[in-house]
Amino acid sequence: MPLRVGITLGDPAGVGPEIIRAALASEKLPRDVDWKVIGDARNAVAGTPTADSARIALAAMEEAVPLAISGEIDAIVTGPIHKARMAEVGFAFPGQTEFFAARSGTINYAMLLTGGMITVALVTTHVPFRDIPALLKTSEIVRVGKLLDNFLRRRGIVRPRIAVAGLNPHAGESGKLGREEVDIITPAIDELNHEPSTTSYQPSHFDGPVSPDTLFFHLANGKWDSALCMYHDQGLIPLKLHAFHSGVNVTLGLPFPRTSPDHGTAFDIAGKGIASPDSMIAAINVAVELAKTKHRMT
Repeated sequence: MPLRVGITLGDPAGVGPEIIRAALASEKLPRDVDWKVIGDARNAVAGTPTADSARIALAAMEEAVPLAISGEIDAIVTGPIHKARMAEVGFAFPGQTEFFAARSGTINYAMLLTGGMITVALVTTHVPFRDIPALLKTSEIVRVGKLLDNFLRRRGIVRPRIAVAGLNPHAGESGKLGREEVDIITPAIDELNHEPSTTSYQPSHFDGPVSPDTLFFHLANGKWDSALCMYHDQGLIPLKLHAFHSGVNVTLGLPFPRTSPDHGTAFDIAGKGIASPDSMIAAINVAVELAKTKHRMT
């Protein structure tokens, strides 16, 4: 029986509908998969977002969750939404990551982005920068580190090598430029590196804290398999510089695979036929890969 992947349109006034059409018409997706496009773009005007277009995006997301939980679809790929428009129609979440976690009853989840040679998981996500130091805790770094380790193993990496970013310039200079590396991040690395191994489970290696200004050069050149980042832009700026057209957002920890292209609604170019489907194609392919791995494991 072929895999079944649900694809939500996102805000239909954005580029979601056209990049989905382009992706499905391309020769870059597996042929042994059934696609279900969720959402109705008939009354939307490309480039003109409205409250109704935001409601259509939300309705598609709400429809997709029970389909995935019941097993009617094996994975969800989401088109881009506009967070401010969604908030205007009662969307009470910082983003789609938090929405799918809440709707599936998932507490242990995290955001991951992958593209090209760079894969990053985020310890903190959609929060103001000034709040990050207070939110950064050893237990949270360990929790997200374990989710990241599991993701890499599901993609076939037997013994992941993971760089852990520092928070401060030069990873704190041994406490001279901040104590977070000494008091919070290093204890988390020690705990992650002391996970017990088994005959079928070789321990990962967590390296750091690594100065963020050099980490991503070495990551892109293969020194590590991924990076564990302390905050949103620390991971997303290098990822988008490195793989702007092929980045994929993955929600870790859900009971079903959920991915999305790593870009927004792009209302300014919607309907002009110039939006690249490459990130959507990559998101669909990662979702299929994760769904196949889940089937093999279960």
